[in-house]
Amino acid sequence: MALARSWAVGLVVLVLTERVLTSLVRTYLTDPEGVGSFGAALTLVHLPDLVCVTLASWAAARVHPEPVRRDPVRHAAAACAVPAAALALALALRPHSPAPAGTALWMSTAVLLAGCAAGLLLDKLVWTS
Repeated sequence: MALARSWAVGLVVLVLTERVLTSLVRTYLTDPEGVGSFGAALTLVHLPDLVCVTLASWAAARVHPEPVRRDPVRHAAAACAVPAAALALALALRPHSPAPAGTALWMSTAVLLAGCAAGLLLDKLVWTS
């Protein structure tokens, strides 16, 4: 039950932050075809996604209860499963899947890893203080 509660909170935070990101940043600052350069993709897509993943994993980690949060594997699963599943779903639903060596795939994976690590670090910093 502890994992389900963490995943539910992580899902809600991820959906809300991505919705805000999509409605504010991508609607007004990008073309319908997407972004044209690597710098624009980094600024308008990947860095805001990093914030969304960080907040979602932090929120999921925060509600993970004390008896089971001491197990680092279960705690990481509670915090990072929703962003990882969201990335897998986004990759599966793309009409043209990126090549395994493609920049978009590697950047999305880097955003996932960095966001989950930052969320867990924030949880650890707040939890111990």
